[in-house]
Amino acid sequence: MSHQEIAARLEAALTKARRELLDARAPGGHWIGELSCSALSTATAVCALAVVDKYSARQAPRFMRFIERGLDWLAEHQNADGGWGDTTGSVSNISTTTLCWAAFGIAAGESRNYRGAVDRAECWISNRAGSTQPAQLVPAVIRRYGTDRTFSVPILTTCALAGRLGPAPEAWRWVLQLPFELAACPHQWFAALRLPVVSYALPALIAIGQARHHHLPSRNPAARLCRSLARSRTLDVLTSIQPESGGFLEATPLTSFVAMSLAGAGQVEHPVTTKAVEFLITTARPDGSWPIDTNLATWVTTLSVNALCGTTLAGATSLALDGRRSLREWLVAQQYRKEHPYTHAAPGGWAWTDLPGGVPDADDTAGALLALRRLDEIDDRTRAAARAGVKWLLDLQNRDGGIPTFCRGWGALPFDRSSPDLTAHTLRAWAAWRGELAAEMQSQIDRASARAVRYLARTQREDGSWVPLWFGNQSAPEDENPTYGTSRVAIALQELAKHGMRLDKSPLRKAVQWLVKAQNAEGGWSGFAGGPASIEETALALEALGSVTAENGTGETAEESRALQSALLRGALWLTRQVEDGNWKNPSPIGFYFAKLWYFEKLYPMIFTVAALSRLKRSVILTPKSTTLSCAATLALGELPPQPK
Repeated sequence: MSHQEIAARLEAALTKARRELLDARAPGGHWIGELSCSALSTATAVCALAVVDKYSARQAPRFMRFIERGLDWLAEHQNADGGWGDTTGSVSNISTTTLCWAAFGIAAGESRNYRGAVDRAECWISNRAGSTQPAQLVPAVIRRYGTDRTFSVPILTTCALAGRLGPAPEAWRWVLQLPFELAACPHQWFAALRLPVVSYALPALIAIGQARHHHLPSRNPAARLCRSLARSRTLDVLTSIQPESGGFLEATPLTSFVAMSLAGAGQVEHPVTTKAVEFLITTARPDGSWPIDTNLATWVTTLSVNALCGTTLAGATSLALDGRRSLREWLVAQQYRKEHPYTHAAPGGWAWTDLPGGVPDADDTAGALLALRRLDEIDDRTRAAARAGVKWLLDLQNRDGGIPTFCRGWGALPFDRSSPDLTAHTLRAWAAWRGELAAEMQSQIDRASARAVRYLARTQREDGSWVPLWFGNQSAPEDENPTYGTSRVAIALQELAKHGMRLDKSPLRKAVQWLVKAQNAEGGWSGFAGGPASIEETALALEALGSVTAENGTGETAEESRALQSALLRGALWLTRQVEDGNWKNPSPIGFYFAKLWYFEKLYPMIFTVAALSRLKRSVILTPKSTTLSCAATLALGELPPQPK
């Protein structure tokens, strides 16, 4: 097969992928996407509605229709082994299975309709934890999260409210008392207080802490008095940070934990409970399930723009001029202009969603800045938005040089720490806008970038890979996804070099070597070496390798060049075949949500495929400039299957 034939197939696949990604836009011209249905979210929502019904003064249950449809969905989507995973494509885990078991306990009782599902769930739990009794189950849940109480305590609270930990108040002895009274302190103290939950879990800290205190107050009179006095004040804090939609972070699990905990603590008619329940009713899907979050509209829009526009600042995109203009206006409108009441984040950042429950974060701010840079016509309003966004990211940088997700200085727990993928994304955003900003801010960017690059050098593993924070692979050891992390950092390092930053070449070289070695025999990539290939992970690796070759040519030695060329060609044809065969839109659960919850997003494989094929189109490997390249390509192609008829 000649380079011309490969290029023709790739061009056809890219044209198809671009067209379908553009067709996936919402009526407003941006993208909304669709998050996977979640057994965990469905279980927590069912529990919340059942607890509210149980403690309500009204005699007739109000939410039975939603509860029954949720239970039906759970029963229908139980895994063959008797457990549940977070998505319909996820393997069973102790957290989701326990929550589903709790949902059937509080909402269905001993209903014969679900007896089989409950029996299978109890068998699965017993096999993994040793028993469904609290003495075995509670430690098994805690082990999954270690010292981070962000999700283990809510799970156990749900079980206590559902009667799965025995009769009250003894059941509550299994639930750790969260220090909700600390939420009455000034928010500036939170990082120093080292709370046992991550920064975004403040609503759960307050509501669950109050439920535990309500059912089993401390024997210590001073602690008991302090918590009793703090109840009213912390409820006021909870009220002040609840978004207009009623959904904390637009997240079903977090909102459900708040609703059921307040209802179980005697606050069933409290406005926070009422608004949380309204959110759950509004976000229920027609099939009876709930997603992990309402949507990732801002995130998937910026990813789509950056994929369609590639590395060019204008021209090589399928987005029409009027479409680019409306997208730019929409993105600028999503920027936060005031201090956020939840995290007290300064103005200037972007969240993952256009809905009121979002919170500004580093990944979405960096993505928005890159998208705005690529949407042409940098007017005064866009430049002002970019300046504020760049400053927001500069102020977020941790002492270690890395970039965290939400808040500077919350480094004690996993989802608050600095992360290589967030740091790499931020470096790309700073580099893209540096030339458009004043000299003083350019100097700030230069100093921050140097610190961030040193952080990346320190966090690179011996094998050349980096591990991300918000993406994983359920088949990998420790659920890690070094393919995602390494590809994101590799692109950032390549772009920094392109913008003139003097860098040590060895980290990028090691990253490329790791990606090449991690390729599967059939030409695709998994989240880790030797794992099952997915569309998303293959596209991510190809985008990174294509980026390096497009700018820097091939490897430093002849052997590295041949390996890189072979990997690109094999990967390009693997991904092209998936587009030709119609498999390229099948999503995989690589997304890591809060507290290690899996999700998939239907637009991820489409977006990543467009980004990868766009990069490959510009790669020197697929646009040969010498006989040497052509010969190397021919050698690589000798192992490839022919074009499908």
